[in-house]
This record gives sequence, structure tokens and C-alpha cells, in this order.
Amino acid sequence: MSTVTVQLFASYAESFGTTALQIPIKAGASVSDLIGAIRALPGSEIVRESARVAINRQFAFPDQVVDPSDEIALIPPVAGG
Repeated sequence: MSTVTVQLFASYAESFGTTALQIPIKAGASVSDLIGAIRALPGSEIVRESARVAINRQFAFPDQVVDPSDEIALIPPVAGG
């Protein structure tokens, strides 16, 4: 088991009350697994299963494997018009 740091911004940072989360993951865990672990935490009510994640400053796919050395960010929903 490893731990990854997930950076939070805007509404996600407000909901969790922090700008970063330390999430334990198993070897070979995917972005979907990571989102599931985040959604199990208190304050995660606003995080959808389809939440966007960036790994090393690139949008990640749900089946992409997460490595503890990755720079990970949970991208909040954006409104505009």
C-alpha cells in the first residue's frame, strides 16, 4: 500500500477543508479507484464518480494507473457562459 497526495482547488478544497489529501492506494490502482477512495471520505458529497483528475498536469482517463510519484489534482467543476 502506498500513499498519494491529491491537490484540491476551489469547491473541493472548501468541502474537505484542506488543499491536499493523503490517499492510501494499492499498487496498480486506477484513477477510478482513487476517486472511489476520495468519495469514501467525509466532505466528499460534492465529488462525482465522473470527477476529473489531472496526473502530471494532463487530464487522466478513468482506467489510468496512478503512481505515488505522480502529481495529482482533483479538478473542480467549472461553470461559465
